[in-house]
Formats: sequence, structure tokens, C-alpha cells
Amino acid sequence: MASASSAPPPAANLKRIVTASLIGTTIEWYDFFLYGSAAALVFNKIFFPDSDPLVGTLLSFLTYAVGFAARPLGALVFGHYGDRLGRKKLLVLSLLLMGGATFAIGLLPTHATIGTAAPVLLTVLRLVQGFALGGEWGGAVLLVSEHGDARRRGFWASWPQTGAPAGQLLATGVLSLLTALLSDAAFTSWGWRVPFLLSGVLVIVGLWIRLSVDESPVFKQALAQAEARKADAATEKLPLVAVLRHHWRDVLVAMGARMAENISYYVITAFILVYATTSAGVSKQTALNAVLIASAVHFAVIPLWGALSDRVGRRPVYLLGAAGVGLWMFPFFSLIDTGGFGNLIVAVTVGLVLHGAMYAPQAAFFSEMFATRMRYSGASIGAQFASVAAGAPAPLIATALLADYGSSTPIALYVIAAAVLTLIAVGVAKETRHRDLADVTTTADAEPTAPRGADARTT
Repeated sequence: MASASSAPPPAANLKRIVTASLIGTTIEWYDFFLYGSAAALVFNKIFFPDSDPLVGTLLSFLTYAVGFAARPLGALVFGHYGDRLGRKKLLVLSLLLMGGATFAIGLLPTHATIGTAAPVLLTVLRLVQGFALGGEWGGAVLLVSEHGDARRRGFWASWPQTGAPAGQLLATGVLSLLTALLSDAAFTSWGWRVPFLLSGVLVIVGLWIRLSVDESPVFKQALAQAEARKADAATEKLPLVAVLRHHWRDVLVAMGARMAENISYYVITAFILVYATTSAGVSKQTALNAVLIASAVHFAVIPLWGALSDRVGRRPVYLLGAAGVGLWMFPFFSLIDTGGFGNLIVAVTVGLVLHGAMYAPQAAFFSEMFATRMRYSGASIGAQFASVAAGAPAPLIATALLADYGSSTPIALYVIAAAVLTLIAVGVAKETRHRDLADVTTTADAEPTAPRGADARTT
């Protein structure tokens, strides 16, 4: 009899699950990326006005990085309860938290109104955003991975990943439209608030769609089995302990795999707004438009990379992306330095296409590493703990390197070093694409097991 993970679900049901996950992740990433773009463009002026422009940008990116610091805590809390209560309930909560924090940022008084309390409140709301996103990613990709057809898991699981470029596209598009329609004074005064307040409408739409989907059948099957055998209380009550006991190598692989993917993405999409406008003499509008066009291409190629990972494996596609991003960094900055809009589009687009080769198979790759009753915790911990060392400081480090050296060379070397770490981590990992998620099991007394086969492995 086919297992829950290998039996193809009804096409209509699977498409509904994918759509719900995609829309939910798009909204959450819209909220998260909107902050990053605003940090580069306006927060340094309205929340840190007493600093010189570059120092103000550094302080603005510091509050941006704080959101990443909260993501591991979100991964721990949401992973724990997601493995006990189910994926769906926690995804609804994460969407409410993220949307509420983003909407509140749009209502915040500025430094000119309440002084230093303004950046403090901004930081608190950024922490809430990070906490929510730390729990969102794992649940969204697992809901699709555990519903999907095992033969095409890479393709279907890559669709929630397109929520990142879709959110970036939406956030950058709204900001680009506002900067085109409003004067700099109007945008700085009130225009920046509009995209944050828009989040309230998006959250209502996201909740309506997300509440309509079913819980993962693989999770329900594993929960029923655990209740039937009254599994070890430590395994059921503390998924974190079980993850660190049985899957610590997989957690390290996931963290290493995230280094190049996370760092390159935030350098290409967030730091570029600083570098292009200050070093290359490109206008704010031009830089936003380039990211907008590249994000649309990024969205389109992610499912293609995911489908390729179903044919050739997760590791080859991931390794191609890591090597490609590392090799692209020097041409990336050289093209931006020309100041030409066409060259700027090429630089960002190629960078994001190569990034997609890592990001697309990541959802299936990480899902296939962990047993069902600790999968939410394991995938979330591996992904979000890495973000503290990778994505969180990336724009901050890149801006500091630019301030210290006045050159893009150290920044390119920084991304290349991250690519080397990812190549090592993914290089030592085993291929996972033929694993049946329902058969990846563990007990308190035995090491996790997986089906034997050409691409299967014992974890």
C-alpha cells in the first residue's frame, strides 16, 4: 500500500495547498522585505536623523538585523508546537503576528515626534516580525512537502519558496510606485507608511485562504501512530531534544547550506540599494526598478530549478547555485559600477537566477532530512539559526566594508567565502530526493532510518 507521502493527492487539493502556502509566504516575505527596503531608503532619515547618512544607514540595518536574531526563537517555539499540534494552526498564528507588527510600523511616530522612543519601538516590532518569520518558513514548506507527490516534491515544494521573490516583487513594486508618484519630501513625510498599512489588507486575504486548507496527512498519520504506541514523552514533548539527538548532523548541513543562499540574497537585493545609490551614482528609483525586474525573473525560475532537482537530485542543483553565486560576485559589482540601467538589471537578475538554484531545492532537501514528528523543528532550526550568522549581518557587514574600504572587493570576497562554506556543507551531505517522508522515522531508542536505495541514506 502506498504511504501518505508517496500516494499522489488529488490535483485540486494539492493545488489549493500550494496556493495557500504561496500566498501566505508572499505576504510574510512582503512584510519582512518591506522593512529591509525602507531601512535602506528612508529609516535612516526618520528614525536616526542625528547620524551622518552612512552611519544612519548602518543603524537602520542594525534594526533590520535584529529581526533575524528573533528568527531562531520563532523556529524553536513554532517548531515545537508545530510538531505537536500540526502545521496549519501555527501558520495562521505566524501570519497574524507578522501582519500585525508590519501594520503597527506604519503607524509609528518618528524620531522628530517622540525622540529615541521611536527607534526603540521600531526595534521591538522588528523582533516580532523576525519571531513570526522564524516559524513561518518551516510550516509552509512542510505543508506542501507532506501533501505533495513524492516524485515531484522538489517542484511542488519550491512554490512556497517563490513567496520570497513574490514578496520582494510586491514590496519593491509598491515602494517604486510611491517614489515615482511622490516627491522625496512627501515620501519621507508620509508616503513610506502606505505599504506598511497595506499589510493589514493582505493579512485578511491570507488568513481566509490559509484557514481553508487541511492539515498534512503525513503529520496526522505520524501523530496517530505516536498516540497508539505512547511514544517516549521526551520525543513527543520536546522535539528540539530529539532533533539534536538524532539529526544534529542534518542541522549542521542545513545551516551550512544556508550560508551562501542567505548572504548572497541580502547583498543582491538589500545592500544593492545602498551601493548603487552611493557608490555607482544610480538613482533610488533606478535601483528599485532593477530589483523589481530581477525579482520577477527570480520568481519564474525557482519552480524550474525545483523540477530539475526532481530529475538530477537536490545536491547537484544546490552546488551549481553556490558555485555560480561565488563566481558571479566580481562581475556583479563591475556591472553595477558602470551606472547603466541595463547592466544593473543583468547584474541583479543573473545573481538571483543563481540564488534560485540554491533556494528552490532547499524546501524539499531540508524536509527530507528529518523525521515527521520533529520535521518542523529540525527544518526550522537548521534554516533559522543559520540566518543569524548569514542574512542578519549581511547588509550590515557589506555596508561597513564599503565604509572602511570604499571598494566592492571585500564585499565580493565576503560572499565568495560564504559560497565555499555552502559547497563544503552540501558536498558532504547525502542525496535525499528518493526518500519517502512517511518512512523517515525515529524512536527514542534508535537512530532514524530511511528506505535503502540508490539515493536513500541512514540518517
